[in-house]
Amino acid sequence: MLSNNVYQHFRKDEGSFIDQVNEWIAIATEQYRPYLTDYLDPRQRYIVRSLLGTHRDIKYHECGGYVDAERQRVLLAPDYLTPTTGDFELQLIAVDYPVKFANLTHSQIMGTLFNMGVQPHVFGDIISDGTNWQFFTEKTMLNYIVDQIERMGRTKVRLQPVSLSQLLIPNDDWQNEGALVSSMRLDTIVSTVYHISRQRAKLLIDNEKVKLNWQVCDKPDAEVAISDVISVRGFGRIQLNDIEGQTRKAKYRLSLRVLRK
Repeated sequence: MLSNNVYQHFRKDEGSFIDQVNEWIAIATEQYRPYLTDYLDPRQRYIVRSLLGTHRDIKYHECGGYVDAERQRVLLAPDYLTPTTGDFELQLIAVDYPVKFANLTHSQIMGTLFNMGVQPHVFGDIISDGTNWQFFTEKTMLNYIVDQIERMGRTKVRLQPVSLSQLLIPNDDWQNEGALVSSMRLDTIVSTVYHISRQRAKLLIDNEKVKLNWQVCDKPDAEVAISDVISVRGFGRIQLNDIEGQTRKAKYRLSLRVLRK
């Protein structure tokens, strides 16, 4: 049972996830066996690591199929286990489509997957080298997904399971950056990172063009926390790696990963 003090360190809307993590840890410790989660986003993994801190006999492992994967599965395992990639039960699927006659986008693929009627957390990253597309899912979902999907958007596709050795080199331009902000408000960070006015940042948020951890956030004053991912339509994405302290003028010094479109 978690004390109320633990919940105070996280957002109110993260309470149910904290309870779920507590159940995972209990299974791993009381039954002394590995527990494999679905795909988790960076913020969720941060919460798992934070809650696991006092359980020294259980180790934290994560894998998303490649270095710096955004969505990864977590394995909570007794210290007797040294996991391999196979223990994470990742499945890579290639999207075969008529490249010369059609274009696919990340949003088309994500929309198709998330509208299948299954939970989004069974899917990992969607990656591309600029032309070809692949995505990760859980091995148990492979047959169902391949059987169900024949089109993405208006494009006819054929899904092919492939091994991790056939992984594309993701075509992205994430950069490690630093920033000084006057507060941890969502509009302040968006404004600072993308060099736009605070008013414009608020307008983007009001118009539901900003997501916080993959959920539309319409609150400019929402507090951003460590490992949060901010998506800004037309601008890119921001991941808060760490808050490195405050300056003498009480500004926060942030360590970020930034993707600019």
